[in-house]
Amino acid sequence: MDPGVRIIMVDDHNSEYIESKPLNTELETLAPEAAAEQSLPTESTPTNHTPVAESVSVPEISAAAEEEPDYEDADFAAALANFDREQAVESAAAQSLTAEEVIVTGTVVKITDKHVVVDIGLKSEGLLPLDQVLDVNGVSKFQPGDAVEVVVEREETHGGGYIVSHEKALRHKVWDVLEQAANDKTPVKGMVLSRVKGGLTVDIGIKAFLPGSQIEVRPVRNLDGYIGTEIEVRVIKLNKKRGNVVISRKELLEEEQNAKKSVTLATLEEGSILTGTVKNLTDYGAFVDMGGLDGLLHITDMSWGRLTHPRDLVNVGDEIQVKVLKFDKDKQRVSLGFKQLTPDPWLDATERYPIGAQVRGRVLSVTDYGAFVELEQGIEGLVHVSEMTWSKRMKHPSKMVKPGDEVDTIILSVNPNDRRISLGMKQLQENPWEQLEDKYPTGAIIEGRVRNLTDFGAFIEIEDGIDGLVHVSNLSWTKRIKHPSEVLKKGEKVRAIVLGVEPENRRLSLGVKQLQPDVWDTFFAQHRIGDVIKGKVLRTAQFGAFVEIAEGVEGLCHVSEAVDGTGKPVDLQVDQEHEFKIVKMNQEEKKVGLSIRAVGEEASRAEVESYKEREHGGGGKKGSNSGSSSSSSSSSSSTTLGDLLNWKRAEREDAAGE
Repeated sequence: MDPGVRIIMVDDHNSEYIESKPLNTELETLAPEAAAEQSLPTESTPTNHTPVAESVSVPEISAAAEEEPDYEDADFAAALANFDREQAVESAAAQSLTAEEVIVTGTVVKITDKHVVVDIGLKSEGLLPLDQVLDVNGVSKFQPGDAVEVVVEREETHGGGYIVSHEKALRHKVWDVLEQAANDKTPVKGMVLSRVKGGLTVDIGIKAFLPGSQIEVRPVRNLDGYIGTEIEVRVIKLNKKRGNVVISRKELLEEEQNAKKSVTLATLEEGSILTGTVKNLTDYGAFVDMGGLDGLLHITDMSWGRLTHPRDLVNVGDEIQVKVLKFDKDKQRVSLGFKQLTPDPWLDATERYPIGAQVRGRVLSVTDYGAFVELEQGIEGLVHVSEMTWSKRMKHPSKMVKPGDEVDTIILSVNPNDRRISLGMKQLQENPWEQLEDKYPTGAIIEGRVRNLTDFGAFIEIEDGIDGLVHVSNLSWTKRIKHPSEVLKKGEKVRAIVLGVEPENRRLSLGVKQLQPDVWDTFFAQHRIGDVIKGKVLRTAQFGAFVEIAEGVEGLCHVSEAVDGTGKPVDLQVDQEHEFKIVKMNQEEKKVGLSIRAVGEEASRAEVESYKEREHGGGGKKGSNSGSSSSSSSSSSSTTLGDLLNWKRAEREDAAGE
């Protein structure tokens, strides 16, 4: 544009010309400081200007130029000046709002994933962090079009608008109220919003911090359970500069508890019945709040029956009636009872459960030794494993019953002092032992399978649930058996003979060796005292030696009988064979006494008789010479031991000479 051209603004209303200053090729602009000093145009200020170009010492303007004047430079300068003024004013206004933290009511424009965009009357919109307006469910409290109060905090560095705060706006509005509540120690209500590190966030008009230690009188483990609940709290700390508020619920609870506790202590006494609330459960009982004072209801005082855990009877929060059993006022300890509110069912248990009566009950538990059956509340009996079935083969009671089963039983015994009732189940079944004596009389031969082997014998099953015992002594006539496994094997089929039946003791005695002839009977039938027999030494002892004198038959040669004819002891060695004379016999006890000395004495007598016979024969010859038989008789009668020894010496010499 020609530098000589001037722009003239014409006011349509006043028809006055306003002449502007000549513009240089470089546009002049207002400094922001100058623009801020100027006031914004009012409504009465004319705004509709029409620029008209007046020629000053310039060539004639063409018709086209008259129809479309050139507004470019003039419009841009004016617009730029106006923009600068508006920017300066807006910046001043924003600075004023930020510095004074003025509460501004804006309108929600839209909601993004991070911010709520708010129209706050400035050319740039406000950005409100979304987490400031979320409820306990994570949903925004405001929707597009809703009015929201905010405080302008700062301008976004990247030119995206102004950062605004709804929390600060709320804090300004409720701060005075909270300060008054803190000074007066008056409670305020709030909604638990979320869990944070160390405690909870509670909305009391603004977000306040509730430490975990200030939630309850006792430590709390599950803080999440409070989210979404309305609670009453007390403001215990304020920091207006930082905007921090700390609250406590514990203080209010303690004051309330102490007030109730004073009333409770004044009226509490042993034997009184009152209503309390179950506060906590443990393995050993329940703590009951009786009004500011907790008492222990031990599990043994909950029911006349047996409880596995207090939760089987009560739950936290239940209101129950209890009886004060003990009260230590100094230590403020209270022992409570629940079962004491009803009569002890064991007092008349003997009359209500006579022996032999049939009763029905519910199985409470099963152990290795039996099952506990509840007959009524507080009364339970034990069915011992031995009273469940007549069979001895049941391995565990769980094979017969399980918890919750309804069973029929017979009362076997009642002991009210020990609170015990013995029950039986097999008594309702037919007893196979009662007919066993008729079915298997003594002497009957049976066949069965070896079910078990023990040190003392073998159990043989002759029918289902009926076992007979073969004692180790009844396995063989001839062998000394130390363990039945030497003769029998588990599972083996064997024949045996019935020795005796005891139905009352459920015993059946069997024998295996009785199926074979008794070697002792045979021996006693074939031998008498005085017989000389051969025997082999089996084993020795201090008092003598045991000698096998027949297969399966043993005799004892006492040490006093183990001497030769001269009185010299005979050294008996195992497996040596000797001649023994039977000196004692006891068929009932199966005992035989043996002697070596008696054999020597028998030999001496035989030798004497032999000498006499020889002398008698020789005397006949001599007698023919001397002529008298009486002399030989008298000679034989006068034979001495010396004569016998001389004769034996002569025989030995003759034998040596030959």
